[in-house]
Amino acid sequence: MTVESGYADVFGPQVPRTGDEGQTATFALASAAYRDSPMEEIKKADNEWHQTTVKTGRSWATVFRPNLGEAFSRAVVDRMLGGGRKPLIQSFGTEPQAVVEHCLAANNIRRDRDNRLSAIMVVCGLLFLPGLLVWLLVFQIRSAVAKREDRRASAVGTTLLAGVAVLAAVFFVKMPFAGFWAWYARACVVMPVVGWYWARRICEHTARDLRERWDSLLSGSSVGAKVPEAVPTGPRETAAEELRQSLARLSAEQQSNSVFYAGPKGILGMGTRWGVWQLAEDLVPADAAREIHPFRSWDVVRAIHDQLRMLERGPLNTGGFPTPSIRHWIVSPIGENAAAVSRPEGTDVEAYQVKPHAVQEICNKQQFGAGDRHYLGVQWTLWDGQLIITMLITVTVLHETLRIEVTGHALGPVNSLFTSKPEAPSKEVTKSFKPWETRTVKLPLVTTDEVVRLAVRAPLTWYPPLLNWLGGTIALPEPFGLRHSWADQPWRHRFMADDALRAATPVLRVVHAAAIKVLKENGVDTEKFGARSSALSTAVQDPSPRKADVYDA
Repeated sequence: MTVESGYADVFGPQVPRTGDEGQTATFALASAAYRDSPMEEIKKADNEWHQTTVKTGRSWATVFRPNLGEAFSRAVVDRMLGGGRKPLIQSFGTEPQAVVEHCLAANNIRRDRDNRLSAIMVVCGLLFLPGLLVWLLVFQIRSAVAKREDRRASAVGTTLLAGVAVLAAVFFVKMPFAGFWAWYARACVVMPVVGWYWARRICEHTARDLRERWDSLLSGSSVGAKVPEAVPTGPRETAAEELRQSLARLSAEQQSNSVFYAGPKGILGMGTRWGVWQLAEDLVPADAAREIHPFRSWDVVRAIHDQLRMLERGPLNTGGFPTPSIRHWIVSPIGENAAAVSRPEGTDVEAYQVKPHAVQEICNKQQFGAGDRHYLGVQWTLWDGQLIITMLITVTVLHETLRIEVTGHALGPVNSLFTSKPEAPSKEVTKSFKPWETRTVKLPLVTTDEVVRLAVRAPLTWYPPLLNWLGGTIALPEPFGLRHSWADQPWRHRFMADDALRAATPVLRVVHAAAIKVLKENGVDTEKFGARSSALSTAVQDPSPRKADVYDA
């Protein structure tokens, strides 16, 4: 797969891609771009190996703090499309480009809202700056008081706001001076309030739109992400062309056949290694009078690859395996706490893909000591992308011993934080005449404090570094990949665990049968291999997940 920068013969609008309706994991991750919950909630999705860092910004500038959707969409776009970005980890079972497009679409919706709010801030705020500063000070004090654990804090904050409103009304009626400045002072009292009312209508409309998209993604309606700036309509639109190429590079990297082994973290993107089965015996001629016909590891791997393609077929019509993805992987070792990865480069790599002749050479020669290793992988994407099962096979020959190793990897569903649907704001209050009963009261979709926060942030969205310094942001876990960074273990889900465990037995038997056939064809005595294979076949019938990457477990 190559990334090209050429234009089509005819420029024009294109229909945005919406993706597959079965991509539950993709849509769950994309929904985070439209959420309006507190930014700190992203910490709930952290797993054992990958933690997100929340940078809260300046303590005195809480009004500039972003919510989860704002921080998530900005962080994902900067990390996955930013200039000079570090390599990404593949997100198996998801479409990273679709997630990034939804982040871009969410940023566009918020940018349109912020443009209108900025105009309101200029007309109703900047021109009447003294009044704006007083009202902002009141809201800041009210927010600080409301954060206290005391139950009376909310009442105190509301009383403060009401008291200031009364004083403003008195000041408006009985002005201590006359003339132009008297009318300007009255305008300073009134115009920020008018601007707040105007801004609230805009914020409610945008919040409703974002929540509808959030709900639609999780309901499976496959709402499209509109990213018109990624579709160049002429040769002079360099920004659109650069964005289009960045999205193309993202898709190309997703198809890379290079992965990374990070010690106890397992293979990044595939999950930890939960099971290992090894068949290792000496290569002895079947006929003592004749030598073994020379063969290489690649010959055994190629035979195994051909037989794995038949996994979806069986003697009975019982459903069975769906068609798996069978690929040759180049696995590079990195440190457990490595903050970045480096993909292979050189003449043997094209568009993030290690070329077939280089894969074959690594399979045959790099079996001991430093360097990358070759694995043949058979992978299933199940449960609408929520479960990734990968079985990896490697063949090594050291001296006279041939070893066939089969390992099982499993990556569980995305954290439940991403699958929660929006709920209408509400609270329970005590009934007036029946204090022993409660009733549910609907709250405004956008609170007063939220309108103030959005209006104050709007003018600064044109310069994100300052806004991030004031309000904070989130730092994504590195090495970053959308899928593995927020994945849970599959072992808490009974059926997912069963699927992972059941895949081991047929794969192991197919691998051993294919390998033994190649050995027989090349004059190897397969008696010991057959006995060892039978023993492993018996043991694998009762597999149990364990931390195979932690060697002292």
